[in-house]
Amino acid sequence: MKICAPWEKSFKKISTPFEHFIHAQTTTGLILMIMTVVALILANSPLAEAYSHFFHMNVDFNVGTWKLSHSIHHWINDGLMTLFFFIIGLEIKREILVGELSNVKVAILPIIAAIGGMIFPALIYFSINSAGVGADGWGIPMATDIAFAISALILLGKRVPTTLVTFLVALAIVDDLGAVLVIAIFYTDQIHLVPLMLSGVSFLILVVFNRLGIHMVLPYFIIGMFMWFFTLESGVHATVAGVIAAMAIPSKPKRAPVSFTKDFHHLLDEYESYPALENHLMHEKQKAILINIQDRINEVGTPAARLEQDLHLPVALIVIPLFALANAGISIDVNAISNTIMQPISMGIIAGLILGKVIGIFGVSWLAIKLKIAKLPHNSSMSQIFGVSFLGAIGFTMSIFVADLAFLNTPELIFQAKIGILSASLFAGLFGFLWLKYVAKVNTKN
Repeated sequence: MKICAPWEKSFKKISTPFEHFIHAQTTTGLILMIMTVVALILANSPLAEAYSHFFHMNVDFNVGTWKLSHSIHHWINDGLMTLFFFIIGLEIKREILVGELSNVKVAILPIIAAIGGMIFPALIYFSINSAGVGADGWGIPMATDIAFAISALILLGKRVPTTLVTFLVALAIVDDLGAVLVIAIFYTDQIHLVPLMLSGVSFLILVVFNRLGIHMVLPYFIIGMFMWFFTLESGVHATVAGVIAAMAIPSKPKRAPVSFTKDFHHLLDEYESYPALENHLMHEKQKAILINIQDRINEVGTPAARLEQDLHLPVALIVIPLFALANAGISIDVNAISNTIMQPISMGIIAGLILGKVIGIFGVSWLAIKLKIAKLPHNSSMSQIFGVSFLGAIGFTMSIFVADLAFLNTPELIFQAKIGILSASLFAGLFGFLWLKYVAKVNTKN
């Protein structure tokens, strides 16, 4: 008898893009958790030195006199993570065009909550670190880790309504967009205009491809690679290129769904008109018809939808685990941690993530609902929004990413930041999960 995990049972009948997205995020969250534990074990084992040395080894690309040299850690954070940001861009675009952010009445609450959940953490952090070496870290507690947050919510099953999951997804998408803007605007030290202009030209070429109705992925990939390289050379963080490139990927099908239906029925009738051959072999004409049907399916689909679905698995199984392995490993010394956690940077991140997110998400949502600017998600309660605000305080992936940018080449400050991120995320995740499971009131009247 095959035994299925709870989340597998929940998604056996998945069919919509939104449900595929939720499934992918749940998988990512679980893998991320496992790899974080592996990174912590390696960093505190006899292999710690080899572990650290491996990710600081340089990998070079040489073409004549031109050379591009970075550490493995750098290639993961600036190279592979571009795919992660590309998917974020596709998710943002989908949500705006056809998802929860396409309906202003539905989207207003998560948008307001997300903005509050970015502003208050930054303000609280900066109030603790307004002067000194930690001042640049204000962007660290602004981020929400969508994979961990959604995983915790999904594991609660029927304890939470689907509208609450939708609220958290929309909130996290807006949060991701805010994080990308913060990285692009505030964590860029020096801008080189020529590469930046060439990056802009690359984006315009992608837009032209879109306008010309080019649906092949290869041309977008080639120009996208040039765009990534020029962005890297410009001084703007290269991962931003992933989000911007996603905006140029076609989201409209070549063929209208109505036309597809007519063609499909016609081709299916023709397929069935041929007599069955011996040994269940297909007629040559039937093979040609199946290829024709596949072409029609591709035409009614969109490159954006295909890429989002196709890339989720490699990003979840390769990119995110490598990121966690390269960034989550910290040496755990009880005395060192107790001292580190009291440092202004760690305290600012902990207070920013926990207090800031709760005030920003729950407080702003409560105010918006009281002022009748927005409505509470159907079948949910303010008590559940309170629990979700703690899940929104899980800042793992994006927070660590921003910490590396804020305290570049300052290992001691990055260590303090990671201690704060891990401590706050662990507490917020556990508290939010337990609150929603055992304390939060379920509302079935609104």
